[in-house]
Amino acid sequence: MIGWEDVYTVVVAMVPLYVALILGYGSVRWWNIFTREQCDAINKLVCYFTFPLFTFDFTAHIDPFKMNFMFIAADTISKFIIVVVLALWAKWCSKGSYCWSITSFSLCTLTNALVVGVPMLKAMYGSFAVDLVVQSSVVQAIIWLTLLLFVLEFRRAGIEGTHAIKPKPKTTIISSSSRVMEGAASEGGEEKDVEEAIGVAVDVKDELILEDSDSISPPFCKLMKVVWLKLVVNPNSYGCVLGISWAFISKRWNFEMPSIVEGSILIMSRAGTGTAMFSMGIFMALQEKLIACGPSLTAFGMVLKFIAGPAAMAISAIAIGLHGDVLRVAIIQAAIPQSITSFIYAKEYGLHPEVLSTAVIFGMIVALPILVAYYWMLEFIH
Repeated sequence: MIGWEDVYTVVVAMVPLYVALILGYGSVRWWNIFTREQCDAINKLVCYFTFPLFTFDFTAHIDPFKMNFMFIAADTISKFIIVVVLALWAKWCSKGSYCWSITSFSLCTLTNALVVGVPMLKAMYGSFAVDLVVQSSVVQAIIWLTLLLFVLEFRRAGIEGTHAIKPKPKTTIISSSSRVMEGAASEGGEEKDVEEAIGVAVDVKDELILEDSDSISPPFCKLMKVVWLKLVVNPNSYGCVLGISWAFISKRWNFEMPSIVEGSILIMSRAGTGTAMFSMGIFMALQEKLIACGPSLTAFGMVLKFIAGPAAMAISAIAIGLHGDVLRVAIIQAAIPQSITSFIYAKEYGLHPEVLSTAVIFGMIVALPILVAYYWMLEFIH
């Protein structure tokens, strides 16, 4: 049963995040310390340095040989259900959008389990629940955040590739027709009129080519090549893979990470969550309104996070045969507030960062009573 001491433990874990958030907000809105360009640089620092090392740090210490694979399967199936629903919505619904499908997937599935979930579920169900939450966080980092990164890179490559396609210069065609016109000018006014008409026709045709080129998309194979090259040089692609690889090796043969290596990783990884919240505060300060996405999108994000995500998890967990406390933990961990990483990626790739930042900030505020409500309701499930 949750007591006031447990609630205090959760609050203690959450308040430092808001301290970093307020410092980031004040550094721009009140004290004018950073310019807009410097704010973008801070987000890049988080995205490409502190977060990859943070991911490596917590994945490297998991024991992959003791994972609850039924729990992981239920989590995977629930996310697959959401992917299918969003894909069908984007394809067949008149208001469907692939960009909003990406953001909706983040809102439904990606959680901040290590900061909020660990103390909350430890108070509810004990240490075994903490192990399950950490396992889901590792799988989230290895599979789902990597998939999100891939989709965002693919979207960016598509946009940049479309802009990079250039039509043949208009002046080349017109200059050629002009030379013909000059040569025919001495042969009489009638031929000159004909040649001028041809020049106008060529001009119109070239304008049509120019308009059509705006809608041309680069070939799929070329897009994929660009995306893979981007992912190869992105340190986020390596953090989770190297971390879980080391976890397999160290647990299989009882290797210890050299202290000099671990210290080098920790010095940056410990700053991951704090700098991410600081960057979010900076982003809020640059917006005209405190709730940048508006109340309707805020409510939409809360519904996806605290209702749609847990509902998909409940369906998949019951279908796969989970029961008892494992089932309860599975559902509650799906209702944990929004992943901070999802905001950092959204800001870096320019896809609805205002929605994700609001989901993180307000999600953590309302998470405690919502998670407690889930805890009480699930006590009636046997």
